[in-house]
Amino acid sequence: MSTVKERGSEIVQAQPDDSSFDEILRELAFSRMVERGLKDSREGRIISNEEMEHRILAWQK
Repeated sequence: MSTVKERGSEIVQAQPDDSSFDEILRELAFSRMVERGLKDSREGRIISNEEMEHRILAWQK
């Protein structure tokens, strides 16, 4: 398992040489969001699609 610094470096190195700073930041943020989502899923912190739909409809009121 790689360290956070190593994983960040891998993500940056995988980007094209002409990537902008903002594009690299988006990739780093996306990777972090995916990692957090997978951790939540493994730990059972999930809701059903139906519950999410209910919550979204409540926000629209």
